[in-house]
Amino acid sequence: MGRMEVITRTERRRTYSEAEKAAVVAEASVPGVTVREVSRRLGIAESLIYNWRSAHRKAASIASEPLQFIPYGVVTDAAPAEPGMALMPAAPAPTPAKPSPPATPTDDLIRPHPGARPGGIDIDLPTGVRLSVDSYVNEKALARVLRALGHAS
Repeated sequence: MGRMEVITRTERRRTYSEAEKAAVVAEASVPGVTVREVSRRLGIAESLIYNWRSAHRKAASIASEPLQFIPYGVVTDAAPAEPGMALMPAAPAPTPAKPSPPATPTDDLIRPHPGARPGGIDIDLPTGVRLSVDSYVNEKALARVLRALGHAS
């Protein structure tokens, strides 16, 4: 008879630490080993292993993206005519000191230079604040910014 697990709590879901997930993903990624074999041996649903593997790949691609700060404006101390924040144009961003590395297969995962703004949207708020976003904007972050400025619906 195989392994038997008795669940005594009302919660039926097992929880796995990040280390356990990483170990299972590493085991399922070994050449010649299938996710089905690992799934059966460990008693974990195949779909769960596929989800963990996908999440690890996504985390690795995000971690490889270069981070940079792009100054857009400066919040001034002077109070604007209406409640809210005043935004002054910032000096142009300095050019990078070193040239970009040669093209690699992961270049399609890296965001383009900020000058190339596909799907750019300018949002003019009644207080005179202008927000400029592109297709890479995080919706939750934009909602937080609009809430902070007092203009969320």
